[in-house]
Amino acid sequence: MTRREALPLLALGLILVISAAWWALALWPLPADSPDWLQRTRLVCFGAAHDTLPSAAGWSLLLGEPLAMIGALLVIWGPDLRAGFAALTRSRAGRAALVVTPLLVLLGLAAAAGRVWAATRGTSFDYSRPDPDLIERLDQPAPALDGLVDQNGDSLTVRRFAGTALLVTFAYAHCTTVCPVIVRDVITAAGAGGTVGRPVILIVTLDPWRDTPSRLPAMARAWGLDTIPAALVASGDTAVVRRVLDAWGVPRGRDSATGDIAHPAIVALVDAEGRVRYRVGTGSELIEVLLQRL
Repeated sequence: MTRREALPLLALGLILVISAAWWALALWPLPADSPDWLQRTRLVCFGAAHDTLPSAAGWSLLLGEPLAMIGALLVIWGPDLRAGFAALTRSRAGRAALVVTPLLVLLGLAAAAGRVWAATRGTSFDYSRPDPDLIERLDQPAPALDGLVDQNGDSLTVRRFAGTALLVTFAYAHCTTVCPVIVRDVITAAGAGGTVGRPVILIVTLDPWRDTPSRLPAMARAWGLDTIPAALVASGDTAVVRRVLDAWGVPRGRDSATGDIAHPAIVALVDAEGRVRYRVGTGSELIEVLLQRL
């Protein structure tokens, strides 16, 4: 086999190994005492906390990344890759590799399917609608919002929302994946009961570098918040926003080259006394049910 034939095969093998490690990181059950950095990595990359399955965005990443890399390999090295496969058929070891590798891939997919089946107890599942009775009820004081301003230029504090329920979530304007889902779900859940008893919606930016206070009115219009009573989007100085996100326990990772931010879907439900009662992901029906339990 020539070097030109071997290189694309090695690249394909590397893609398969990386993909297997990626799937193992996303799906392998984590014990309760697993390292914090590992749990945070799963949460940031796949939206999977502790022993849960990936979010919709996490599944998109798991499926899309290998397919994109293999597609790029075919575009760049398509003829050489086919020549490499042909070269493998000319030796006993090569033919064995052509049989064993697909079997290992199938075994890995079967293991992943078994993990999903076990996590969902063999039933059909919808990641946006977990059982509300399985969501832990919390009793934590809502972290501070001091230093943030909303799209009207008003300062934010938790005390400002005393006496009403509050939905706090985190998104940014340039996000085209999980953020639109989060915004849609909180708007739907908040409006499900009509205007009476409607909670305040507060969306804190994850991207204070670009989502500056001057841009908040445009963000509110883009997200449809300008037509909703008591719906706010907040930003502020970069250091202030970072401090607020840390206080609310929001894991995130920013790509300094693109500005994109990896983050899970988080919605905090705060009661009228300023206590965080639930922290969930996406799912308007789940949020609506939990709002009724505040």
